[in-house]
Amino acid sequence: MTARELARMLGVSQSAVSRAFTPGASIAPELREKIVRFAENVDYHPNAIASMLSKSRTNIVGIVISDMQNPFYPALIEQLSRALQRIGLQSLMFNVTRGTDLEEQLSALRRYNVDAVIIISATILSGPTLQWATDGRAAILINRVAEDTELSCVICNNAEGARAIADHFHAIGRRRVAYVAGLSHTTTNRERQNAFITRVAEHGMTLSALIDGNEYSYYAGRSAALDILARGETDAIFFANDILAAGGLDALRESGVRVPEDIAVAGFDDISMAAWPHYDLTTFRQPIDTIVDVAVTMLENGSCAPGQPPVIRRISGELIKRGSTGITRE
Repeated sequence: MTARELARMLGVSQSAVSRAFTPGASIAPELREKIVRFAENVDYHPNAIASMLSKSRTNIVGIVISDMQNPFYPALIEQLSRALQRIGLQSLMFNVTRGTDLEEQLSALRRYNVDAVIIISATILSGPTLQWATDGRAAILINRVAEDTELSCVICNNAEGARAIADHFHAIGRRRVAYVAGLSHTTTNRERQNAFITRVAEHGMTLSALIDGNEYSYYAGRSAALDILARGETDAIFFANDILAAGGLDALRESGVRVPEDIAVAGFDDISMAAWPHYDLTTFRQPIDTIVDVAVTMLENGSCAPGQPPVIRRISGELIKRGSTGITRE
C-alpha cells in the first residue's frame, strides 16, 4: 500500500500521512493517532527510500573510523549509533584502512550522499583530506582535533587526564616516571604527552623514558615496556591508552616485575578490559556518554553545519584508581 492509497482510504491528504510518520512534524495529535492506528490495521509502512528521494535527504550519518583494533572505538560507535537512531538517523560506517587509496575510499561519502559525517579519530587522514571529504555536509571530529581544518570537534580533556595521572603517581610516592605514546604526531597524543611531562616537572619528578609506540596496540605496549625495563630506574609508566597499558602490564609481569610494588602502571580510556581482575588498571575514563550526547546535539541544532564557525568542545573525564597503582578495590 502506498501513502496515497492510505490517504484516500482515510479521507485525508497525502501530506497529512507523511507528517504523521515524521517526528516533530506539525499535525494534530488526534489526527496522527488516527492515521498511525489505521496504518497498523492495514499493515502500512512508510517507504523510507521514497521519502529520502522526495526530500533530497537520506537521514544517514557517515561514521569514518581508521582504528578498529582499539577496543575503545567499537564501544563508542555502539553508543553513537544508538543515539543517532533515537533522533531518527541511521549510520553508515566507512572503515578507512592504511595502505589503500584513501581518496577513493572517502569518495564513497559523496556517492552515498550522507547528510552528515562523524570522523572518529581517523589519524591516517590529513586535515585537507577530511575537509574535501566532508565538503558541503555537517561534520564533527570525535577524539581528535584537526588543526589544519575548520571542522568542529568533541574530545575528552586530554590535558586534564594526563595531569591527573601525574598527580596520582606523585601522591603514591613515584618519582621516576615514563611515558609511552601511541602515535606521537597526533594532536590527541601531543596533548596527553605535553601535559604529563609538564606536570611531572612541576612536581620535581624525573621523566625516565619517553617512548613512541608508533601505534595504539597491545604489542606496541609490550615492546615499549621491555624497552623501559632495559633502561632501568623507572617506578611508574603512563601509557597513552589502555590497550597499550594491557600489553605493557603483561610484559612487565612476564619479566618478573611486581606491579605495582616495583612499577606502577596507568592508562587512558577505561575500556571494559581495564576493569578485568587480570589487569585491574588505573586509568582516566573518557566520558563516552557525554561525548556522544554533545556530538548528536551539535548535529540536531546545526552548530556543525557548513558555514558555521568550528567549535571545539573538551569534556572532563574521571581518574579511576585500581590495583595497577596499588589502590585496592572496595
